[in-house]
Amino acid sequence: MHATYWKDDDILEVRFSDKPIAREVSENWHVHKSFAEDGELVCVVFVDAVKEGFFTLEANGRKAA
Repeated sequence: MHATYWKDDDILEVRFSDKPIAREVSENWHVHKSFAEDGELVCVVFVDAVKEGFFTLEANGRKAA
């Protein structure tokens, strides 16, 4: 698993697998899930991640890079 955050766009992607994406589902405007052909969750994308409180730029009281 790895996560990537694009600060300029406030988008967080959490990737669970390197499998190709076969299907995508929008839970709402801010949360989008991608699945492999076999139904495995490949990644979750959070739009407006910091603004909506899904993610914080602070870790242990310090600003994250």
